[in-house]
Amino acid sequence: MFESLSDRLQNVFQKLGSKGMLTEADVREGMKQVRLALLEADVNYKVVKDFVAKVTEQAVGEEVMKSLTPDQQVVKIVHQELINLLGETHVPLVEARPGPTILMLVGLQGTGKTTLAAKLALHLRKNGKRVLLVACDVYRPAAITQLQALGKQLGIPVYSEGTQARPPDIARNALEHARKELFNTVIIDTAGRLQIDEPLMEELQQIDHMVAVNERLLVVDAMTGQEAVRVAEAFNERINLTGLVMTKMDGDARGGAALSVRAVTGVPIKFLSTGEKIDTHTLEPFHPDRLASRILGMGDVLSLIERAEQLYDAEQAKQMQKKLSKGKFDFEDFLNAMQQMRKLGPLQQIIGMIPGLSQMMRGHEEMISEKEMKRIEAMIFSMTPYERRHPEIIKGRRRERIANGSGTSLQEVTALIKQFQQTQRMMKQLTGGGGKGKGKGKGGRGGGGQIDPNELMRMLR
Repeated sequence: MFESLSDRLQNVFQKLGSKGMLTEADVREGMKQVRLALLEADVNYKVVKDFVAKVTEQAVGEEVMKSLTPDQQVVKIVHQELINLLGETHVPLVEARPGPTILMLVGLQGTGKTTLAAKLALHLRKNGKRVLLVACDVYRPAAITQLQALGKQLGIPVYSEGTQARPPDIARNALEHARKELFNTVIIDTAGRLQIDEPLMEELQQIDHMVAVNERLLVVDAMTGQEAVRVAEAFNERINLTGLVMTKMDGDARGGAALSVRAVTGVPIKFLSTGEKIDTHTLEPFHPDRLASRILGMGDVLSLIERAEQLYDAEQAKQMQKKLSKGKFDFEDFLNAMQQMRKLGPLQQIIGMIPGLSQMMRGHEEMISEKEMKRIEAMIFSMTPYERRHPEIIKGRRRERIANGSGTSLQEVTALIKQFQQTQRMMKQLTGGGGKGKGKGKGGRGGGGQIDPNELMRMLR
């Protein structure tokens, strides 16, 4: 969502960096471009005005102007002010003691509340919580059916009394059920409207009063721009929100709502959601410093590491270490590495988390698309198990058979094998070509630049 804004800001800082020593006029011109970039991203005008004023005041200071790297000092100031704008620190969900903790999801119709309820339940279960979903949207029968289907898919119980009961009564009965069955977290999916109205607000207040809600989370569609900010203000005035969840963060809108809503309402953003798929990477806790780094093209390595740790398989890593220590790397390993990478999330999203990589790959998106990955997988799956484990035997007729079986051309299969051979050579160099008969060199490494496999795995992690 922030790709366009990120590109604009990085261009501004590159121009400042190319000037060497900066004058006050240079900084003010750069801040003018930053202001335009933020306004085009649909950030609230008052928020932009205050942001640029704060950055300019610090950036034209004597300490910055006389610095050996004034452009980097300006980037540092912008980065810190973005963090301040987004909320400074991560605000986790409240945990009631004694429980259960009650979360109520509110928002307008079409923002993705029901899908978000399932994502949040999955996230909390992975963190050791026993979660009960509660269907309180009785005005749209499909909402109850959808929540039950998602609950069944995830193996998470859903409490429902159909469409005839009053939502406050459903919430009260669900809480009693949760206490009896020892659920420690209850997520209430409430009704939405196409617009804010009095009956909607009264119903939410009644539910809150009936069960003493711990978290009142507004689900906001990030693609609606400044309208999302106005909705957040209206809900906050009536039910005292404790947090915001921004959905559809992978959309093609300008994304200014995410940069405005915290500053305007004072309510912390607690989660970011992408897409409709229910899995571990489509909902992530909101960290202001990490989003600020992504916007400025600095990546988000911490979030990437957290995702990788969730998928980390110690036994599989040991097997890979053994193979690498012997200088072995085949198409089975190549395929496994691809599949593990795809588990981390959409490739474009992963690339955005690696500092500088999104800029490097600009204009080469086809090389990292899901379509390209599936094409490579098709070629590997068209190989026999023996061919995957012994790539050196894949010659003329075998290549033709693989091309026919995968719906690709002979040239594409040949290109894949060349790409694999380069990767294979790199792996052999990292492990010293198998290490046979090679003694330890400086720093505990074998001859030919051999690296201890445990060290290699630490580097990769």
